[in-house]
Amino acid sequence: MIERYTRKEMGEIFSLQNKFSLWKEIEVLACEAQAELGVIGITKEEAAWIRDHASFELSRIDEIERETNHDVIAFLTNMAEHIDRNLPDDKPKPSRWVHYAMTSSDLGDTALCYQLTQASELILKAIRTLGGTARDRAFEFEKTLCVGRTHGIHAEPMTFGMKFASWAWALKRCEERLLQARAAIAVGAISGAVGSYSSIDPFVEAYVCDKLGLKPDPLSTQVVARDRHAQLASALAVAAATLEQIATEIRALQKTDTLEAEEPFAKGQKGSSAMPHKRNPIICERVCGLARVIKANAQVSLDNVALWHERDISHSGAERVALTDSFIALDYIFAKMQRVVEGLIVYPENCRANLERTRGLIYSSKVLLALVDTGITREDAYNIVKQNAMAVWEDIQRAQGGLSFRERIEEDPEARLGHKQLDQIFDPWNFLKHSRILFERLRELEF
Repeated sequence: MIERYTRKEMGEIFSLQNKFSLWKEIEVLACEAQAELGVIGITKEEAAWIRDHASFELSRIDEIERETNHDVIAFLTNMAEHIDRNLPDDKPKPSRWVHYAMTSSDLGDTALCYQLTQASELILKAIRTLGGTARDRAFEFEKTLCVGRTHGIHAEPMTFGMKFASWAWALKRCEERLLQARAAIAVGAISGAVGSYSSIDPFVEAYVCDKLGLKPDPLSTQVVARDRHAQLASALAVAAATLEQIATEIRALQKTDTLEAEEPFAKGQKGSSAMPHKRNPIICERVCGLARVIKANAQVSLDNVALWHERDISHSGAERVALTDSFIALDYIFAKMQRVVEGLIVYPENCRANLERTRGLIYSSKVLLALVDTGITREDAYNIVKQNAMAVWEDIQRAQGGLSFRERIEEDPEARLGHKQLDQIFDPWNFLKHSRILFERLRELEF
């Protein structure tokens, strides 16, 4: 029996060695099912012989395929050579029962679905590991003040822990989507030329699928419908987009003008061939680049859904590239982002300096609400706040000194707010009095 996939490398799942090992196991299981069913002539002794002698060589399959131009036939021919080797010429050959009443897609699609479920397990493990790391680091920076930005412009105070927490929740959603997609792809099909079981009993399909941990596709025509693969590819694409979003945020925070966080920079690492001072966010940039490939590959899987009638092979060559590349690339960028998030350097002093960089403008929303509370209209309150805020903004643009936003509000006769009230308004923690609920929710998040 083929063992559950436990290798460390994603690439091995999609290797020819692993694919043909799966093909061999499926063919052997089908023979054992036929022997147990007892409808055709194969005996349990012959099935046992096939189990013991079935084998293949990659080089021999390649040699046969150069002549036949058919990978499944090349594999079956090589497998038969092993099964029938050293048997007398006048004795019936057990290999005649291999692939009995099956079609190529019965073998290839069932094996592919198995590979995809195993590859999904590795990605799920990576999601859970990174999600747990982001969750833990959120609590580490729960009380680290920083400025929130909308449109790239300073908005209101928040904490750096909220950034990590948002990544953790996004990764949880990735886990949920991939679990759903894994369930959709965990099917097999051994139902014959157009899926009608014309020459094969459904018991064979059920037997093989059960041994592989798959479910029989309820109606597979000749192929497992590619909307299942498209769902999986889409889940991979969203996971890649999530990593891209995290990486993009870190890249923005690492800009020299911001420098609130920085991806790990190893001792001995060099950032630029021309400028020795550079510490570039190359890992995050690499993640963003490869995410584009994975997202583009999802379109290939969507295009593969539409096949002619019960089957054509327009999907086949495309998905061998797209699905394999997506899994390998996603596995790679998860490993890279694990390193980045785990070792992300955060600079609380720079966070605080940036928080104060706009001379109190980030408190404008609280001033607006306080003025409304005095009884004036919201329109009048907005105009008072805007007039004072724009004066401060112009001073900042010209890199001039001048009054802070609070000082201007204090001097404005139309803004009748007391000193004690302004102390409360211009306290960044006044914006975060309910933030504890965010971290209470986060404590219940499990990966």
